Amino acid sequence: MRYGDALTVQQRLVEQRKSGEGTDTLLFVEHPHVVTMGRNAKEQNLLASQEILARTGIEYFETDRGGDVTYHGPGQLVGYPVLDLREWRRDVHAFFAGVEQSLIDALAGFGIAAGRIPERGYEGVWVNGAKIAAVGIHISRWITSHGFALNVETDLSYFRYIVPCGLTRPVCSLRSLGCQASREEVMTAVATSFARVFDYELVMASEELQEIS
Repeated sequence: MRYGDALTVQQRLVEQRKSGEGTDTLLFVEHPHVVTMGRNAKEQNLLASQEILARTGIEYFETDRGGDVTYHGPGQLVGYPVLDLREWRRDVHAFFAGVEQSLIDALAGFGIAAGRIPERGYEGVWVNGAKIAAVGIHISRWITSHGFALNVETDLSYFRYIVPCGLTRPVCSLRSLGCQASREEVMTAVATSFARVFDYELVMASEELQEIS
């Protein structure tokens, strides 16, 4: 799904939740090559001009999520939770930590010992000092949007166009760590872990959309 299309879907889901309609939803997608800038992004962390990105087939978006610059592309599992935190817990930090924990727990199921780096600016999920998942969220009237990107079998060479999340640290993927799990297997593990962490009943809605209520 193209990044712009995913934004449109998220916006529709967010408006439904704000009006008290719909259900909390975890949207899983895989994007074509795209670089996105968060609210706190610094231009120097984008290492190629928008013209060069376009010639390379990489889209460019400026967004309202937290964080700096990141890359999405084929082989990556991107998850967008649209949740009403008024029905869960009105705690932004707890929600962010819950997203990270969902990924950490899911990776543990594949034998990968992932965790956090307890320093400001080092949000996300890490394995031996390399970032395997980025997390960037937006919350409006206690409704969440944006989310996480987990490198499953991502071509990590595309990260050369940016300083990921503004940090000069390496990135990794399940595949680079020797894990041969498919994207579908990882998606199921993350969905299950997310439902457990946030105390939801998981309802499989379609191949790309999973509703949690």
